[in-house]
Amino acid sequence: MSNKEVPFDNLDAVAKELRDKLNDKKYILLFAYNGTGKTRLSMAFKDLGKHNDDARDTLYFNAFTEDLFNWDNDLEHNAKRVLSLNRDSRFFAGIETLEMENRIGPLLARYVDFDFYIDYEAWEITFFRNRDESRNPMPIKVSRGEENIFVWCFFLAVAQLAIDGQEAYNWVKFIYIDDPISSLDDNNVIAVASHLAQLLKSANGQIKSIISSHHALFFNVMWNELHEKRKDLQPYFLNSNKGSGNYTLRYTNNTPFFHHVALLTQLHEAAETDQLYTYHFNILRSILEKTASFHGFSNFSACIKQDKDDEDGILYGRIINVMSHGNYSLFEPREMLEENKQYFKKILNDFMVNYRFNPELFPELPKETTP
Repeated sequence: MSNKEVPFDNLDAVAKELRDKLNDKKYILLFAYNGTGKTRLSMAFKDLGKHNDDARDTLYFNAFTEDLFNWDNDLEHNAKRVLSLNRDSRFFAGIETLEMENRIGPLLARYVDFDFYIDYEAWEITFFRNRDESRNPMPIKVSRGEENIFVWCFFLAVAQLAIDGQEAYNWVKFIYIDDPISSLDDNNVIAVASHLAQLLKSANGQIKSIISSHHALFFNVMWNELHEKRKDLQPYFLNSNKGSGNYTLRYTNNTPFFHHVALLTQLHEAAETDQLYTYHFNILRSILEKTASFHGFSNFSACIKQDKDDEDGILYGRIINVMSHGNYSLFEPREMLEENKQYFKKILNDFMVNYRFNPELFPELPKETTP
């Protein structure tokens, strides 16, 4: 396929195209910005394979999957907080006999420092870090980010059961995953993408996969992991026309994104939406260091625009030094102070103006700003 955009009237038509493409592909990667309709597309794809109450073929992860887990905060006694499971969902079919703790635990241990157990009679999950004197777990309420990680690991355990051919999930022909990494920083995005790719490859084409994301770095790592046999992989850029309601798919060629461009895309989006957190300084510093090395400079400050009132770039270099060495939590990211946001935007925007990148990757080429 060329990189020409192919139009579709609605998401059902896009979903049908994806199913047709999976007749001769093992994996499809979709990159799309937030608000394009990725989650709705995953449900349209799922619905095309649902012929009646019993016949279905798609195991999916999206915002609806996360809604299968709900907190009971024990408002009356304020003592036992548990995560309740929707026992009516077929996502949980047969888990009582599948030793899910042993399957989820090793996955969860990659990211968090708490433990859990599942009460299969009450359909509740209790999280804990410590036990009391009688060795009973002391329930805790985990953060929203940690909860999302747990749900993701639960899904991975179920996907592994499907790939292994476990009877309760022998109906799965397709795995559809939409944006699984909303609560991770970029280092862990790479780890999640790499692990997911290995899991999907272990299916050896017996179960086909679609992965959609707005996260350029995640998309890039998945592409690099899955493109060993290029004939098995189809990467697309999904776009929507807000006016007409139409959609387009564009083949992204054999090199969709480079690592540093993926990182810049994320920083640009964070700056444009004013969703800037302290760890973004770490990412910016990494890009500046790689750029300085490529251009033969010994220090990243050489890539910071020098203003008349700061000819040596000392001020902005010092800001990056300080802000990129903090101990910032992975699951509870700290939003930047307003003053630091302005400094960050100026350094980033000046860098992107000075070192030209393909403007098609960014909604709008940034202009110089003054804090």
